[in-house]
Amino acid sequence: MLRTGRGKAHAKVILFGEHAVVHGEPAVALPLAELPVRVTAEAVPGPLTIASTPYTGVLHEVPELLDAPRAVVLATLDHVGLPHEGIRIMVEGDVPPARGLGSSAAVAGALVRALADLAGRDLTEAEYLDLVAVGERVAHGSPSGLDAAATAAAEPVWFEAGVARRLATRMSGVLVVADSGVKGRTRHAVASVRTFLERRPMRGAALMTGLGALAQGGALDLTGDRPEALGEKMTQAQGMLRELGVSSPELDRLVDAALAAGALGAKLTGGGQGGCIIALAADDAAADRIDLALREAGAIGTWRHRIGPEEDR
Repeated sequence: MLRTGRGKAHAKVILFGEHAVVHGEPAVALPLAELPVRVTAEAVPGPLTIASTPYTGVLHEVPELLDAPRAVVLATLDHVGLPHEGIRIMVEGDVPPARGLGSSAAVAGALVRALADLAGRDLTEAEYLDLVAVGERVAHGSPSGLDAAATAAAEPVWFEAGVARRLATRMSGVLVVADSGVKGRTRHAVASVRTFLERRPMRGAALMTGLGALAQGGALDLTGDRPEALGEKMTQAQGMLRELGVSSPELDRLVDAALAAGALGAKLTGGGQGGCIIALAADDAAADRIDLALREAGAIGTWRHRIGPEEDR
């Protein structure tokens, strides 16, 4: 066993396909390297401990809100053959929790990588995703696997039928991410969608198919560098998600503010009923205007992501 292991993952945003992806439709997600999670695991005498913002102490005594990271740590230790003692884990991250940005998957991914590194193990992609899924099941019940793939990716991700593949893009544009200040309520949003599908099955099926079609078209826009068309599809998706009961007054206000400020398109991202929205800007100057408008409309934080190859960022 090495003396120190390090791991890193990052946030993500769902461009298209939230909620529809668990009903068999495709989704498109973007990695947000601007919001990283870093984990260091050190071999030290004593018990297995973890140091993080919400809790520092013995792993087996973590509060309930850290049940998912705890499950990931124990599963990874068993998988790579490390003991449940003599390790100090330190978690540092910039991903706000419960905002639809994949914080639980990012933390899980960084934990898995750090502990595997400590053990001197190179995990396959399948091993990595399986271990991250341990925590995602605790955090979300029945995750699609999209967050696990996107928080580990360096490029946009196309996700369909449980399989992720990278999307090469030359898109010119800036994505502005805005935090509504309200925690996302994914489980409530999922229940809202389920109720809609039960009460209005034909309309619900049409909306799911429509969201899937927007994901397919949006992927082509990304790879074909068509920001205006991409933005239009984002706004269309927001309308469908609002009809399904996934949006909220806070999210609607931010979306409207972004569009009024000149965004090419805007929508919620993630589970919904709180959390974040994303807005597509044509360039940095437009992003400045949209950023200001979002803050004036109540956003408590904003981030920017330049869409395109890593070397262009």
